[in-house]
Amino acid sequence: MTSPPTVIHDLIVVGSAISDNQRVDAPGGVVRAFEVRTGELRWSWDTAPPDLSPEAPQEKSTYHLGTANAWSILSVDPERDLVFVPTGNTSPDFYGGERHGLDFYSSSVVALRASSGEVVWHFQTVHHDLWDYDVPAQPALITLRRGGVDIPAVAQITKVGHLFLLHRETGEPLFPVEERAVPQTTVPGEQTSPTQPFPTAPSALVPHALTPDNAWGLTFWDRGRCRKRIAALRSEGVFTPPSLEGTVMFPGNIGGGNWSGVAFEPERGLLLVNTNNLPFVVRLIPRERYEAERRAVKPSVEIAPQTGTPYGMTREPLLSPFGLPCNPPPWGKLAAIELATGKIRWEIPLGTGRDRPIPIPLRLGTPNFGGAITTAGGLVFIGAAMDNYLRAFDVDTGEELWKGRLPAGGQAMPLTYRLHENGKQYVVIAAGGHGRMGTTVGDSVVAFALPD
Repeated sequence: MTSPPTVIHDLIVVGSAISDNQRVDAPGGVVRAFEVRTGELRWSWDTAPPDLSPEAPQEKSTYHLGTANAWSILSVDPERDLVFVPTGNTSPDFYGGERHGLDFYSSSVVALRASSGEVVWHFQTVHHDLWDYDVPAQPALITLRRGGVDIPAVAQITKVGHLFLLHRETGEPLFPVEERAVPQTTVPGEQTSPTQPFPTAPSALVPHALTPDNAWGLTFWDRGRCRKRIAALRSEGVFTPPSLEGTVMFPGNIGGGNWSGVAFEPERGLLLVNTNNLPFVVRLIPRERYEAERRAVKPSVEIAPQTGTPYGMTREPLLSPFGLPCNPPPWGKLAAIELATGKIRWEIPLGTGRDRPIPIPLRLGTPNFGGAITTAGGLVFIGAAMDNYLRAFDVDTGEELWKGRLPAGGQAMPLTYRLHENGKQYVVIAAGGHGRMGTTVGDSVVAFALPD
């Protein structure tokens, strides 16, 4: 389990998680609701499509195998009797030729009737997802004010860097969404979706293309190495499908947005979103070559079998010989979005390289995990970056007002509290670091007092 359960009425509702890219017949992505007092299973929602293709992987247990799971955080609206489920990808992530329509609910926001588990509506953010672009963050239940009318909404950030604003009761987009043509596959056995959904507002929060001409480096030498590597890969913009020669996946599978989610400032009608800007390289390996490549692969490269398909896969960040991203900075940002208009009010780099093996104190932004919070006093607090700081920003301008040193990485959501109505206000964060990010690891909980 990667996320806590949620509670609505007298039910505990919980999703599940699996190990990615292992096999076609992975455990089914089932959402379950249990009675709070007895523990009895009230209902379960199997994420298989309503009309399952006879060619899809058949069930070998109570539920269908290989379906999209819900590893991130669920949201609930008790007044409307709704549970909002962000779904992951149908197994495996990077080859879909064996799915046969099993990914109907993949990479989607799904609203379930809490009392019964029935689907009320769903909105798919990526069609036939081949990029691990699953919906990684909790659907944020907000109120969007437009023309003097309060609209109940769901704000959903995605790994693509898209922010979808949907009507909470119907799933209808509150800004137009366009289906745009995207690059197509060259892999035998695969079939890509001809189009993908793009919100017209807000605009994408991260870049969507990386070419040899905009390769980045500290010197001419490492920039040239990045340029040469990009030129040898498929890189035709976002949604370039995985390939046998290797594909630049930009943004990578860490986003764009990730489990950090969004923060809502209701008085100003702002959403605060932190994003990543790091390319990855994904390559499919024909089955007959997989074992040989698995034995030879470098420790820095992820390799997985995708058993049940004709291809294994490798995945790694696209880095220069110095270990820095091959794309231009900032590599992580914090942005404020005006809900009424969909415009980006401000965006700034988030984090420095101070605590990295190659210390770069400049504010180039870093990959980040851990969300922001807002306060009634007009502050935004966030850790998240790869340096060991908790920061405070002005919610109106994005100006950094303060930062406090942490003993380890702040890859967590801060919270704020006071002990009584007129007491001092504190902000606290778990400084535990993040093993896969390589930030400083620790076991501290750190609190700071806000000035009176």
